[in-house]
Amino acid sequence: MPQEIDINELRELLKKLKVEALENVEIEGDVEVELEFPAGVSNSFSYAIGQELAQIAAHLLNISQFLGYPAWSLAERKELEEGQIPVAQQIPATLVEEEFSVGHITEWKNKIVEVTLGATSSDGGTRKHTITIGGETALPYYFDAPMPNPNRVTLDVFDMPIQLAKTVRVNYEDVMHDPGEWAKKAVKEFGADMITIHLISTDPSIKDTSPAEASKTVEEVLQAVDVPIVIGGSGNPQKDPDVLEKAAEVAEGERCLLASASFNLDYVKIGEVAKKYNHVVLAWTQIDLNSQKELNRKLMKQCGLERDQIIIDPTTAALGYGLDYAYTNMERIRIAGLMGDDELSFPISSGTTNAWGAREAWMVSSPLEDDSDWGPREFRGPLWEIITGLTLALAGCDLFMMMHPTSVQVLKELTNTLFGSVKGNDTEISDWITRLVS
Repeated sequence: MPQEIDINELRELLKKLKVEALENVEIEGDVEVELEFPAGVSNSFSYAIGQELAQIAAHLLNISQFLGYPAWSLAERKELEEGQIPVAQQIPATLVEEEFSVGHITEWKNKIVEVTLGATSSDGGTRKHTITIGGETALPYYFDAPMPNPNRVTLDVFDMPIQLAKTVRVNYEDVMHDPGEWAKKAVKEFGADMITIHLISTDPSIKDTSPAEASKTVEEVLQAVDVPIVIGGSGNPQKDPDVLEKAAEVAEGERCLLASASFNLDYVKIGEVAKKYNHVVLAWTQIDLNSQKELNRKLMKQCGLERDQIIIDPTTAALGYGLDYAYTNMERIRIAGLMGDDELSFPISSGTTNAWGAREAWMVSSPLEDDSDWGPREFRGPLWEIITGLTLALAGCDLFMMMHPTSVQVLKELTNTLFGSVKGNDTEISDWITRLVS
């Protein structure tokens, strides 16, 4: 029995009934469009009416297509019959030539301090080469002000076996009882630019190793590798200043990075030790720009450190655990330094290994009963560390403290490519935005 229904009602009915196709059904109807054009109608009004009619036609074609009729194919066939080429098949022979350029940020007038780590024999040390970071006059990889120095990676080594995520541990199981061999493997097999030796056994709640005994481990690592090193304590605020003082003494002349000076530690003592034995201090604060300014100022004015003896660590929050805060804080610090704030114009270090504190990086699967599959942790962990590091590289980070060999390899490849030291085919990454596209 014939029924009257409008197009919208028909469409909603078919959707409600979940109809995929209609057979032996006849649909008849009329489309009435009443237009009254007043005298002196404008071209823009006529254009608007034409646009509405085109939308109505497209709507009807969609309805026909939904009902199983190849309406769009019919429209294209009509164009072919009239000798026209369908729009979808109109491929231009050449691209329009266009040249791009990058404007210079005039507010960026200040240069980030260059800091050199390590000392060769000519400098009174035993390192094969030194590493310099900083020196930027713009945000990283910004094309009108190239980075003078590439990003660098330091791999973590510990003075005793510790509990690590399985994905990390399998790479170091054969050397975890020997810090010197651990350091060698990190440099020779995994391409570390530097080594960070963590003297965690000095913690009174672990082994309470004496500063003198811990300093022997520092000497061992210095003999095992010829790259610059970072010396870290256990994090114990009472013991670390004494541990770092003795370590700085045995490493005199090697220009190591002492990690770290903070308001929770005796930053005055650590700053004075660095000045006495010619080392660099890692100034650590917790995602607070103003605290970073204050600590840097005190290290310079109260402890007498030179500007090229300070690298800052504003704290790395991992992917999914506050990475956006860490990124924003680091980017603000870098821009402030570029705009002339001499209390913030220092190279930035990232404790990228914090990514392994994220449960997504090391757990086998989600602890939530109905959660989706997380995928193999062998991939998840390194990806967590890579994304954390790369994100902060874009914020202005210069030095990355890392743990997984694959993470190191990938992050170095990415940052070196952006820096311009990795060439691909005949394309120079450093000038792609200024190239003539044709």
